[in-house]
Amino acid sequence: MTKTKETEPESVAGVSAVERALAVLTAFRRGDGALTLAELAERTGLVKSTIMRLAVSLQRYRLIARLPDGSYRLDAETLRLGTAYQQAFNLADHVMPTLERLASETGETAAFYVHHGEERLCLFRVESSSRIRLHVQPGDTRPMDRSASAQVLQLFANGPTGTDVDAKLPLFTSGATDPHAASLATPVFGVGQALMGALIVSGPVSRLTVERAQQIRGRLLDEAATLTLACGGTPIAPPTKKFTLRRKPLGRMRPKDL
Repeated sequence: MTKTKETEPESVAGVSAVERALAVLTAFRRGDGALTLAELAERTGLVKSTIMRLAVSLQRYRLIARLPDGSYRLDAETLRLGTAYQQAFNLADHVMPTLERLASETGETAAFYVHHGEERLCLFRVESSSRIRLHVQPGDTRPMDRSASAQVLQLFANGPTGTDVDAKLPLFTSGATDPHAASLATPVFGVGQALMGALIVSGPVSRLTVERAQQIRGRLLDEAATLTLACGGTPIAPPTKKFTLRRKPLGRMRPKDL
């Protein structure tokens, strides 16, 4: 019996022709109308003849349209895909794995806070594995005080500030709400750079010190950037190489609620 030769799996590197076509499609940015061939070439790094060939396939699937003057714009299929994504999008599906990774790698509690009238609301939370932790449950509200999460929700209510505040992320506070509690927070954005919420890591001041916050900050920023991309936003800083944190030995004090 003749054996059928199995098809070789695609390389994890992807398919170059598809990647070039996607480079053309994703060259369009928020606020763009039509782009000329020269603009597409500049943004993608591809030669014009290659872009024109790729555009034929993209036009066939109504992903882009070629205008009479030779420029290109996004076509109706991109709207359908965007709408389908929004309808299928479940914030918890993206936030909870993020919080689980942060809690596991830092040894502290990870949470996601949102605006709730004049207060901040804990929407999602994954507790620290430590017996000594901050006792706040999803659905609990806290005042808009000087804590890191409250500051993030206030400062970035209208999106990235475009000031040096952005460069100072994540924000760290110790003892702002409770003298025994510290937290580190950074914003997560969605479509149109709308603020989705504040991603935070919190713990007792005995563990979450300034030095420890400095060790955690890169991981928190990476997770916030990845979550922002999943929500359809643009990160203030793109995600970098992932790294694993060394967990600090657990303390013995029992802090009050943050």
